[in-house]
Amino acid sequence: MEDHSYKQSILIIAAIAAFLTPFMGSTVNLAIPAIGSDLNIDAILLSWIATSYLLSTAIFLVPFGRLADIVGRKKIFLVGILLFTFSTLLSGFAPNAAFLIFARIVQGLGSAMIFATGIAIVTSVFPPKERGRAMGITIAAVYTGLSAGPFAGGLLTNYFGWRSIFFFTFPLGLLVFFMLLRIPGEWAGAKGEKFDLKGSVLYGLSLSALIFGFSKLPDLSGFMLTLAGVTGIIGFILFEAKLEFPVMNVTLFRKNRVFAFSNLAALINYSATFAVAFLLSIYLQVVAGYTPREAGLILVTQPIIMAIVSPLAGRLSDRIEPSLLASAGMSITTLGLFVFIFLGEEFSLGLLISNLIFLGIGFGLFSSPNTNAIMSSVDKQFYGVASGAMGTMRLVGQMFSMGIAMLLFSLFIGREPLTPENAEGILQSMQFAFILFSGLCFLGIFASMARGKMNRVH
Repeated sequence: MEDHSYKQSILIIAAIAAFLTPFMGSTVNLAIPAIGSDLNIDAILLSWIATSYLLSTAIFLVPFGRLADIVGRKKIFLVGILLFTFSTLLSGFAPNAAFLIFARIVQGLGSAMIFATGIAIVTSVFPPKERGRAMGITIAAVYTGLSAGPFAGGLLTNYFGWRSIFFFTFPLGLLVFFMLLRIPGEWAGAKGEKFDLKGSVLYGLSLSALIFGFSKLPDLSGFMLTLAGVTGIIGFILFEAKLEFPVMNVTLFRKNRVFAFSNLAALINYSATFAVAFLLSIYLQVVAGYTPREAGLILVTQPIIMAIVSPLAGRLSDRIEPSLLASAGMSITTLGLFVFIFLGEEFSLGLLISNLIFLGIGFGLFSSPNTNAIMSSVDKQFYGVASGAMGTMRLVGQMFSMGIAMLLFSLFIGREPLTPENAEGILQSMQFAFILFSGLCFLGIFASMARGKMNRVH
């Protein structure tokens, strides 16, 4: 296979895989009210439909990133896409909330294997001077998935029921599996090194305690679990620093300023932004009275803009300092989140759509340059670890974002169903959420700027 053709084939596979997981997530967000009504789930348990998937992915991402560096990124990717595909099918047949959450946990495990290897494979195949463009296209596929999700999810839920969104995604997963199976070669930058099982278990348990504890706040059990999680993460860092072959090379954070601050910026950005689609989906359908199809058509605005801006920002990051582009994106996002603080029952639809466009520009400017900065700042033997670390920052940020939303729902709504009768509690929850999110994103501007200039590692 010719070099150009080979690289383009890899890019197409990575782009389709990158499309799949956000498409699944955004369609599920759109279907949340329908799932809650059909399965008779309260607001708190309903949040776990999204949260269980994110928690599972976050737990397994770093270990599978490291394992992919050792045994081969292609092998891990193939197993991951199979797990993701068949757990998606199981989700469509879920008879109750418990089964659906279990299927979403398995789906999260598959996603971890895809997340940990997709960007690492692209980085392995494309040289530094072409990497920004390739990552821009891959991240544009993410945003295309986010764009298509609300639209397709709204149509499918409206006309065929929420289960149809899982059946629709199933064949796409099979397509990716068979496409990669035909591609020759393997990528294993740390072949022959030992896998750190003890560190992986400690990491998984600590992260589970931290995120699950955060979701249980303000209960005493929530504080205890959160404290245990923080203690475990500190212990994990100290343990990993002593190992020759750690599951997470913590020295990258200590010695590589660009890597450390780029990951911190990603963590803050996703903490401040992920729950926006979840909250706006509930606002549009429950408070404003729009149908799932109408809500999907409104929410599709933001990811369409992200899909347009992201490849352009990726190309620019090959020539312009990525920290400048990412910091500009974070600043725009902060302003967009601040506007949503004033969301109310009489909020102008035109203003809401305009602000979604504004947020889309901010997200698009931040993500591609930030990803390019992370992956180009490490040597090839750490591509899987770097991809896993970056994915973990994204997913932990998403978990914290959903955790904030769940905490506020717990305080203002409790275990009441999401109905128009509880509109006041929903609006109060959203107002406090956007105050916290805009404040977080403001701090993220400084984290993004603090990384300094990037030295590209070949």
